[in-house]
This record gives sequence, C-alpha cells and structure tokens, in this order.
Amino acid sequence: MTDVLLTVGTRKGLFTGRRRGGRWEFDGPHFPAQAVYAVGIDLRRATPRLLVGADSAHWGPSVFHSDDLGATWTEPAKAPVGFPRETGASLERVWQLHPAGPAAPGVVYAGTEPAALFRSDDEGETFELVRPLWEHPTRSRWQPGGGGEALHTVVTDPRDPDAVTVAVSAAGVFRTRDGGGTWSPSNDGVSAVFLPDPHPKFGQCVHKVAQDAGDPDRLYLQNHWGVYRSDDSGATWTDIGAGLPSDFGFAAVAHPKHADTAYVFPIAADSDRVPAGRRCRVYRTSDAGGSWEALSRGLPEEDHYGTVLRDAMCTDGADPAGLYFGNRNGEVFASADDGDSWRQLAAHLPDVLCVRAAVVG
Repeated sequence: MTDVLLTVGTRKGLFTGRRRGGRWEFDGPHFPAQAVYAVGIDLRRATPRLLVGADSAHWGPSVFHSDDLGATWTEPAKAPVGFPRETGASLERVWQLHPAGPAAPGVVYAGTEPAALFRSDDEGETFELVRPLWEHPTRSRWQPGGGGEALHTVVTDPRDPDAVTVAVSAAGVFRTRDGGGTWSPSNDGVSAVFLPDPHPKFGQCVHKVAQDAGDPDRLYLQNHWGVYRSDDSGATWTDIGAGLPSDFGFAAVAHPKHADTAYVFPIAADSDRVPAGRRCRVYRTSDAGGSWEALSRGLPEEDHYGTVLRDAMCTDGADPAGLYFGNRNGEVFASADDGDSWRQLAAHLPDVLCVRAAVVG
C-alpha cells in the first residue's frame, strides 16, 4: 500500500499519522493546547511542506511550517498573517491554508476570521492581504455564521492561476477571474432560508465547496440547508440534495481522480447537530448528485453523535481514494477503497477540527 501522511487538527493540538505497508502509527500532539483549524499539504515541492494554522489562547494565532513531514516546525520571526494597521482589524484565526496549483508555484492562500483572503508568493513564509475582496462593496453587510465570520474555503482552477473561488460564512461564494483584482458574488440558486429573502445575491451561509476531478468547472457545495452542484464554475447552482437523509451538513469532498464523484456527511439539522438519523454514515454520489448511496461498512452501527465539521473530511489523492474523517467525539475513521469500507484509526482525541492527507511515498 502507498505511504500516506494523515494530519488531524484538534482543539488541543495536531496529531500526525503515517501508513506504511498497511500499518498506521500516530504521533503528537504537536502545538499542545493550541486549536488547529487549518492544515495545508504542499505537494509541489520535492519534499512536501506542511502548513499549520495554530491558535494559542495566550500568544494568538500563527502559521507554522514543516519540511520534514512534521518532525520539526518553523514559525517565521514576523507573524506570517496579519491585518495592516489601517484596516482596524485583528486576526482571530486562520481557517484555511490552500497551496495553489502547479501553474502558480510558491503561491499559498490563507482564509481567515474576520473573513479575508491572504496570498503568499513564498510558500507560506509571508502573506499579503487581498485588498479588493477585503474592500468589497458588500462587506459591510456580511454577517458572521454560528462559528464566526470566516473565509473557510479556497478553490483554485488548475487551468488558470487567476481564477479563484472562495466561500465565506455567512456571505456566500465569491469569485475572481483576474487574480484577485475584482470579485463577484456567485450564489445564484443557493438558498438562505434564515433570511427574509431566501435567494439573495450574497449572504448565504455556505459551509464547504469542492471541485470535481474530471471537470474543474463542476463544483459541489454543502450549504446551511442544501447540497448543490454548479457546472459553470459557480455562476449558477442546482439543488442535488434529493436522496439524502438531510441536506444540512458541513463537509463536502470530491473524489481526487473520478469525475462526478463526491461525498458528504449529513447532519440532522442546524438545531440538532448530530449525524442524520443518529447514524455514522458518509454519502457518496457517482453521478454528480443524481443519486446518493450510504457508506457505512465498518462504521459504528449503534446510535452515534459525532458531528463532522467542514474541514474534518478529506481524501489523500490516491486511486482508489483514501478517505478520512474525524468528529467532535475525537474519533478518526479511514477508508482505503473509495469509501466502500472503513476502519477506526483513533479515538478519545480532542475535538477534531480538520483533517488533511496525502500520499508521500
């Protein structure tokens, strides 16, 4: 079996796992007592670089990196992510670290709270605020979601380094096609059931966006109520939630190799944030949302209450895909066969906030 690195960010530090020859070994916690909301794995280098957004209650948030798969860590002398003084804003936390594609070597994006996008051109050593999004004319009307006003998702187009899509809770999806110079709301068809006008131009509480492996213009979106697909890079969206036990949830992941294949983890309701039907199940579509199937072989069969957060489910890029998710019970589960079967890798960890995995050997 391939050598896989798995990173698990929790409320109290980062845990790392390595699979060699089918056997898993775990290490950690790194950054003890710090909440780790964001991990990025940059595979564009000869040795992958790990990027971690850690949040110390005493020292505040920062971004660390490792060039030896987590054996040692470096924090730049100057805070890598910070708001310019004249903005009057201060960094609450880093929600997303996204290495851009091969067409943009060295570029890493950071999404933050308060909701902003930062760009690095030196592999995550330093970041600059993307001002046109920060100064967007709609910003004064953005509202924080239940977890805060967070830019939590960044999607880059592998064909065009100037095309970037972001998601903000609770402002919705925004797109740029000129490298961040201008931004447009892209929420046509996505509902905001909690607003007087349920179909505004912006203001949706989008939870996650994932890009299809076969068609970069095809995106999957898990909303605060509603699962959607776009076939035009987010310009318009179609509801594909029929067949799910609930269309509320946080996580959405696309298969890394197979077109039209994506995964979600349904949650009962915004007022009852436990797995739909009290069952620990991942749902997969293989026809771009035309139908869904429950994946539960090897997962707990009894009543289950472990909520999976927006970045707590991922793939490792392999084919068949390794799939991973962690929950707020501190459990981590893995599949090595596209989700057909599962095994538990860890239990009794702190609250799992994010997971990232990659083939590293």
